[in-house]
Amino acid sequence: MSPQHEATVQVVEVGGRRLRLTSLEKVLYPATGTTKAEVLDYVARAAEPLLRQLRDRPVTRVRWPHGVGDASFFEKNAPAGTPSWVRTARVPLRSSERDGRADGGAPPEVVVFPLLDDVAGLVWAANLSAIELHTPQWRVRRPEPDGDDGPVRTAHPDRLVVDLDPGPGTGLAECAALAHVVAERLEADGLDPRPVTSGSKGLQLYAAVSGEQDADVVRDYVRRLAESLARDRPREVVATMTKARRTGRVLLDWSQNTWSKTTVTPYSLRGREQPRVAAPRTWDELDEHLEQLSPEQVLERLAADGDLLDDVTGPGPRLPER
Repeated sequence: MSPQHEATVQVVEVGGRRLRLTSLEKVLYPATGTTKAEVLDYVARAAEPLLRQLRDRPVTRVRWPHGVGDASFFEKNAPAGTPSWVRTARVPLRSSERDGRADGGAPPEVVVFPLLDDVAGLVWAANLSAIELHTPQWRVRRPEPDGDDGPVRTAHPDRLVVDLDPGPGTGLAECAALAHVVAERLEADGLDPRPVTSGSKGLQLYAAVSGEQDADVVRDYVRRLAESLARDRPREVVATMTKARRTGRVLLDWSQNTWSKTTVTPYSLRGREQPRVAAPRTWDELDEHLEQLSPEQVLERLAADGDLLDDVTGPGPRLPER
């Protein structure tokens, strides 16, 4: 698919689906003049690895209807006008209702999330100026043939994430140096962490886990790791979000493993001043002058090296519970 930038409305066929694309000439990144057409081109060309990360995960979208220089909003529910071929999942709002039952017999509150299964779904979302795609560390379970229309059951997390977020006075270089230290702790427990620069300020480490343990177990494991490093390296690391403590330190954010939390999906664009991507990196790169990557750089790397995260969702090891 290669829509013409000058077309205001264009009907195209993407993956066997007919889509009506609008305002293709709209500039979504004013600093670089990057248009919606160029955003659509990126998501279509990066679809294979992006869809691998999105598969069966409910997608929270961050939309910038008038470009990243204007207001944005988070969107969880599938919006009005969602095509019938976009699969959705009714996900309970509270972790206590994950099995589809609410306390006291009351019906659970649910959010109807879209599930982006194919390149047509990606292009549909991007056409709505959904620049950022955020997902949890767990997936929804495929419905049974005789299943009802109630909330979906959610699988245990198949990956964990450690988010390294630089505080004032620190940056990507400090995150990269600390990532090696975090990785050593993860590797000692049998995990195989992979770095992903966030496309914003810091980076994340992802690692496959067994998919046999509850999200609370995964969250508590990462929390213990973060708190241990904060005790061992108090001048460099903080494990709480208290702003007063973050100056000159990197926050190890464990909370994104909580059942209700999401993280920007690897290969998603970011809604920052410059068009940048949450991009998988090699460990050797973390020892170099590290910068966030553009969409063009990510596509070049995919063509040369393939998907560095193709096996990051496991199965991986069970986490120690202590």
